Amino acid sequence: MSADVFRRFNVQVRGTGPDTLVFAHGFGCDQRLWRFVAPRFEATHRVVLFDPVGSGGSDLAAYDPQRHASLQGYADDLIELVEALGTDRVDYVGHSASSVIGILASIARPELFRWLLLVAPSPRFLNDPPHYHGGFERADLEGLFDLMEANHFGWANFLAPLAMGPHSPEGATEELQASMCALEPSVARQFARLVFLVDIRDRLSLVPVPSLIIQCLHDAIAPRDVGQFMQREMPRSTLVELDAAGHLPHMTHPELTARAIADYLRSTAADV
Repeated sequence: MSADVFRRFNVQVRGTGPDTLVFAHGFGCDQRLWRFVAPRFEATHRVVLFDPVGSGGSDLAAYDPQRHASLQGYADDLIELVEALGTDRVDYVGHSASSVIGILASIARPELFRWLLLVAPSPRFLNDPPHYHGGFERADLEGLFDLMEANHFGWANFLAPLAMGPHSPEGATEELQASMCALEPSVARQFARLVFLVDIRDRLSLVPVPSLIIQCLHDAIAPRDVGQFMQREMPRSTLVELDAAGHLPHMTHPELTARAIADYLRSTAADV
């Protein structure tokens, strides 16, 4: 069973520490984009990387149009993965869309998760005036979906620079574009709609475990207001705002991102 799960999600396990730290990437990415952060924890943790179905080196044959018609289906996949790891509880690092997936999984199976560490999360990308600023108007997103239908490479060329932000490291935007273009088009279009039209604001109060929210001050995908909203709504949550630009701080600002994660793990463990 574990071997099948590991193959399905292209699971890689490194490190031999007593605690398990699971890294999950966001839409359009693959697990390689954690390479500047995840190895820093291998001396102290059992580090797990994987690709959700439809991304990276995952088994595309495992994609189920019914199961994966909602982000809860991806959360169920995550639950399967954590169970297959054979550990009591994991510390889960989720980027962007995988933050939502981790939240849903923790609500469904709180005994599997010790802490959530959410990098550039958003419970809703759409604006909902006057009290919620998610960053996008519906017309913006429909334009993106139309572009994905018309030109699989064009949408990546549009979205990757927006996600990386200005002054990103040389080659980072091109790497993200290549990762996006490698996605199977129909799966990418379906997942994009799930991610960008998600609304789990009413679920945030149900998050059962302590959580860290890592927010960039200058993020065109998930604006600063989003992180502050999540901190207000989520019990036992901590917000760390990075003086950084872009939606992928683990690529553009790995030192800041790793330090935020390490500080939280250290301080929370000490409190326990």
